[in-house]
Formats: sequence, structure tokens, C-alpha cells
Amino acid sequence: MRTWRFEDGGFLALIVLISFAFAWLVAPFLGAILWGLIVGILFRPVYLRLNTATGGRRNLSASLCLLLIVGVVILPAFLLAISLVQEAASIYERLQSGEIDLGELFRTVQGALPDWADRALARAGLTDLETALAMLGSSVSAVLRSIASRALWFGQGALELLASLGILLYLAFFLLRDGDAIGAKVSAAMPLRPEIRDSLVEHFIIVVRATMRGTVVVSVLQGLVGGIIFWILGIEAAVLWGLLMALFSLFPAVGTGVVWVPVAIYLFATGSIWEGAVLTFCGFFVIGLIDNLLRPILVGHDAKLPEFVVLITTVAGLKLMGLNGVVMGPIIAALFLAVWQIATDQRAKLAAKEADSSPE
Repeated sequence: MRTWRFEDGGFLALIVLISFAFAWLVAPFLGAILWGLIVGILFRPVYLRLNTATGGRRNLSASLCLLLIVGVVILPAFLLAISLVQEAASIYERLQSGEIDLGELFRTVQGALPDWADRALARAGLTDLETALAMLGSSVSAVLRSIASRALWFGQGALELLASLGILLYLAFFLLRDGDAIGAKVSAAMPLRPEIRDSLVEHFIIVVRATMRGTVVVSVLQGLVGGIIFWILGIEAAVLWGLLMALFSLFPAVGTGVVWVPVAIYLFATGSIWEGAVLTFCGFFVIGLIDNLLRPILVGHDAKLPEFVVLITTVAGLKLMGLNGVVMGPIIAALFLAVWQIATDQRAKLAAKEADSSPE
């Protein structure tokens, strides 16, 4: 049996040091790398079908897959971001100029509320108009100002944005074309037992696909449908409302109701009874059903996380990593549970083997 030598410890320390140095080097583009990895995993089945259709021409298949990603995902997201910034900037300017009067809006809604709602506002300390407007106005203005400021960022950070997008697509190309070979090399380099390594890799792929399909796809659909409903009803800034619904749908126990319910109340309070009724019906039976029907189908049971875990890790990921953390938080949580489940299974197998080998 080979004994441990001092040189082995030195080589292990070198591996750790170089790994940390590499992580530090790529840290500015970590988001692009993570999304490139996610895109490579998600669109791998599409690439395989294209590869079969093109007769095994891998470069052509990967290039076609990238064009599909740009056309279906990246370009619509870019156009949506531009539209969102324009809407937020317009509303923020109207708030600053006084064209949108929050005081009048508040008085209109308050005057139409029933007695029990007035009592609830009193308990919340919102009977004072100035206090309520200070809370509402500062929050709304801060959010709109933050979004509107992105217009300047798009100009100043265009080079960084293009570099991140280029890294994402470049990495996705090689992961699509050479995914099997790259996966085999990474697996062979992992210092884990083969059965644990294979189980961990399998769980990682399942978790990424389930998280993206069950979280991002559902939230995008809810935001899209909600935005279209707002647009049909003639509600201003439908893109902004749709994006807010998409974001809030990522958080369990919150959901899209935090957006459309106050708007429906405002519509009823201002006499738009038909619009308020339609929005209420669609909120419950169209937007809400998207989550209730699609999420269980898209996620399945293999990577289903408890809702409290999803909520905590989504909020924590958003705080630590920004919008990337909305996806990475639940993925890390699912991998955390998977690792401990693998450890539990391995311990149970070891105990069963020891029980079988022990003398009667």
C-alpha cells in the first residue's frame, strides 16, 4: 500500500491554490459562465436532434442550436429589457413632474374601500395620507429610478454586456458540441468514488433542468400572460406589470397576486367594474392555474423542493448574487439536499453490508 509523502501534500496544496486563482480570474464573468453551463444542459436534447437531422455534422448542429437560442431567448429578452427601461423612465418622469398624482390615487382608493378595509389600514398605521404616500412614493420612485438608470448602464456597459454574451454563447457552443467528452473528463478528475460521482452528476443535471423549467419557464409564462391581460384591459405600463408578476412568481407564498390584486382593487375603486372583474377572474383562473398546472408537470418529483426551502434560497440568492441568484439559490439548495441524500444512502448501504457480514 502506497504511503503518504510530503510531496503529495505539496501537490494537493498547489491544486487548491491554482483552483482558487482560476476562480478569482473568471469571477467577473461567473454569471455568463453559469448561464452558459445552464444553456448547454437545457438545450443538449435539442442539439442531439439537430445532430441527427444534419447527419452527424456537429459544428453545424451546434451553430444552428445557438441561432435558435439567440432568436428564441436572447433577442426577445433584450427587446423586453429595452421596452421595460423606456416604460419605467416614462412613469418616473411623470411622477416627478406631478402628472401622476399619488395623493389623488390614494384618496380615490381609500374612499371606495369598505369599513373593514379602513379599519385594517388604521391598524397598519396608514390612515395618515402623508405617511402612506411617503412609504408608497419613496418605494415606487426608488424602483422606477433604479430601472430607468439602466438605460445609461446599457450605453456605458455595452462592451461588458457583449463580452458576457459572447462568453455565454462560446461556452454553450462547446458544451453542446463536446458535452459528452467534457463531462467524461470532469467526472474522471473528480476525487470521488465512481458511484457517488455518477449519482452527483445525474442529480446536478436533473436539478438544473427541473429548476429552469419549473421556475423560470413558469414565471416567464405567468409574466407574459399577465402582461397581455393588462395590455388588453388598457392598463398602462403592461410590460412593467408583466415583469413584476414574473419576478414575484419566483417566490412561493407571494406569487403574482401581490401585483394584480392591488390593481384590481384600484379598478373597482375607480368605477372600472368590468375591467376589475376580468382581471380578478384571469388572475385566479388563468395566471394562477399556470403555476398550479404546469409546475408539477415540468418539475416532477425528482427535484421537487419544499416551498420554504425555495423561498429562503431564492431570497438569499437574490441578495448575494442579484438576478443570477434567483436561479442559482434553488439549484444550490437542491444539490445540498442531494449530497446529503447520497451520504445517507451510502451510510445505509455500509450498515447493511456490515450487518450481512457479521457472524450470527
